[in-house]
Amino acid sequence: MPTLDLFGWAVPVLVVDLSTVAIAVVAALALHWLVFRIAGRIAARTPDSGDDILVAHARRPSRWILVAIALAAVRGVIHLPDGAHRLWTLLAGLIVPALIGWLAIALIRGVNDVIAVHADISIEDNLNARRKRTRSAILGRIAVFVIGFVTVCVMLLSIPSVRNVGVTLMASAGLAGLAVGAAAQPALKNLIAGIQMAFTEPIRIDDVVIIEGEWGRIEEIRLTYVIVRIWDDRRLVVPVSKFLEDSFQNWTRTSSALMGTVFLHLDPRADVARIRAKAEELVAAHPKWDRRVIGTQVTEQRRDAIEVRVLVSAADAGRAFDLRCDMREGLMRYIADEMPEALPRERLAVEPITA
Repeated sequence: MPTLDLFGWAVPVLVVDLSTVAIAVVAALALHWLVFRIAGRIAARTPDSGDDILVAHARRPSRWILVAIALAAVRGVIHLPDGAHRLWTLLAGLIVPALIGWLAIALIRGVNDVIAVHADISIEDNLNARRKRTRSAILGRIAVFVIGFVTVCVMLLSIPSVRNVGVTLMASAGLAGLAVGAAAQPALKNLIAGIQMAFTEPIRIDDVVIIEGEWGRIEEIRLTYVIVRIWDDRRLVVPVSKFLEDSFQNWTRTSSALMGTVFLHLDPRADVARIRAKAEELVAAHPKWDRRVIGTQVTEQRRDAIEVRVLVSAADAGRAFDLRCDMREGLMRYIADEMPEALPRERLAVEPITA
């Protein structure tokens, strides 16, 4: 076994090389610990939590990037045979792009988490927050997809055999591209629709929509599909392109405030003025009324009944639904107890029989 003379000692080359690699790795880990210890303390002293999130996301990939840099630094001083040297070069070409891509993806996800913290959608007026959350989620996923694709390409190009095969097959890439494009047309269609949605914003996170006859909230927007949480906690998976090609109802497009209606079918002799006064009394005492709209009108006349519409407003769809139900219940109880003559009934005219 070959040896090296160190301070008068004959030390095997393998031991020297392994010791050099170990020292480099330990030094890289120590430097990483020190840097992130300082960065963590600085981030903890700032009032904004965004830097803490970025530091947390960058911690793991940066550790291994520093280890890779340390190994690259000692590569010139260790003694590698030709086969090991080629293997080292091949592994470096695969690992280094993967680590850089990992760090980039981690930072993108960290930025998305920072935006999610700052854009609080639990507040009442959350239109701007929902816009930021939606755009960051879609663009973040597109960026992750692009970075992952580029990273894999760079890793494959580092393999000489794969690179040579790729050059050879370049002439037939046109037909292959047409075939793949035809097979992947639905996926590409939804992917392009997802990019378009990030800028046109027909829907946003937490929007209230009616689609496919279902009422629900936009829970998650992916690159090719959208998850709608139905009111009974079912999940409806909808292709992104459907929100761009088909009509649907968006109840919170510009504002979450809504108006709700309560329809009462009453006898034509009903005292609408008393019902109007009772509706105003009930809605004034209700905590979910936003004090914008209250109105009571006769909207239709039938042969045996009239239709009375009570219009109320609330801050969002959930409050509007609860308010409508409570108003309907309160008015029907009032009519049954105080105005039974207002309940609809059928009338028959009996004429005397003449001889």
